[in-house]
Amino acid sequence: MARRPTIKDIARQAGVSESAVSFALNDRPGVSQDTRARIRRVAEELGWQPNSAARALSGERAGAVGLVLARPAHTLGVESFFLQLVSGIQEVLSAARTALLFQVVEDIDAECALYRRWWAERRVDGVLVVDPRTSDPRPALLEELALPAVTIGEAAPTGGSGVGAGVGSGAGSGAGSGGVASGTLSSVRADDAGAMAQVLDHLHGLGHRRIAHIAGLPGLAHTVRRMDSLRTEAARRGLGADQVRSVVTDYSDAEGAAATRRVLAEPRPPTALVYDNDVMAVAGSAVAAELGIPVPGRLSIVAWDDSALCRVTHPRLTALVRDTAGFGRLAAEELLAVLAGSPPGVRISEQPRLEPRESTAPPPAHTES
Repeated sequence: MARRPTIKDIARQAGVSESAVSFALNDRPGVSQDTRARIRRVAEELGWQPNSAARALSGERAGAVGLVLARPAHTLGVESFFLQLVSGIQEVLSAARTALLFQVVEDIDAECALYRRWWAERRVDGVLVVDPRTSDPRPALLEELALPAVTIGEAAPTGGSGVGAGVGSGAGSGAGSGGVASGTLSSVRADDAGAMAQVLDHLHGLGHRRIAHIAGLPGLAHTVRRMDSLRTEAARRGLGADQVRSVVTDYSDAEGAAATRRVLAEPRPPTALVYDNDVMAVAGSAVAAELGIPVPGRLSIVAWDDSALCRVTHPRLTALVRDTAGFGRLAAEELLAVLAGSPPGVRISEQPRLEPRESTAPPPAHTES
């Protein structure tokens, strides 16, 4: 196994002392500009990289941020949302020469334990926190540890749209409060209520009055927001709980398909289904085909997240189009700004837009009588 180059190796090849190498590589005075340049050139030629543990012990930054997913691992393999989110995060971090430390754990308790270990070992300079919970212990823990963090996916302020930033410090307010960060934590927020309004506008405008929402994990804040928004938008249009309701799943294609079978087997099945991700929407479309229910002739389908899956499925699926990679870029930019000394703030992601395709159409006249 090849040995990692050391400061002693650099000193020997550059013909200087080890202390001169340390001064040069840590941007400290004590060596001339020519010597500093020569040392850095030799270090690059040898492939030397700073030891993150040693840098942490000396009080320097780790040069890494953390991202933890506390979800069932089998739900992540085919879901496009996280792939796009991470690609946006990585785009920003890579340009800033900052590493992304990524880990999947079994539950929220394990995630909190991991934050404590990372903090104690100084493995990361800050963290990106996904999947806000309805009862979430993570913000208080991160405040206690004074570990810089950006939460991704809190509720956007009512009526907010577009990309913005707000700054706050001290005892901030919770999600949906506007442009003020919560305590020392920043956030990147999404307008789920506005997105659901677009979906209901489209389906109601086509004539649908029986709509089922195949939702995600029930403990996630955005799942609850979408379910609440569905009820609010339905009531605004005069539709009751017997006509419009949500069914929770684990986001997987298997549970999406199972939920689809259940609602379509009801005496008065829905004429439109709204799925919380693209994978479940495609699985639901396959179930409809298997049952001989034409889409959109007898059943309309909407996917919350657009992806290549939605565009290559036949018929192509109506979906909410949003810049998920841009969502990740916003979060990474906000965390880097805080690490550079900016106060914590709030950024609002762009409003998604509904793209009608071949999977939605008016229901047969007799089904809504």
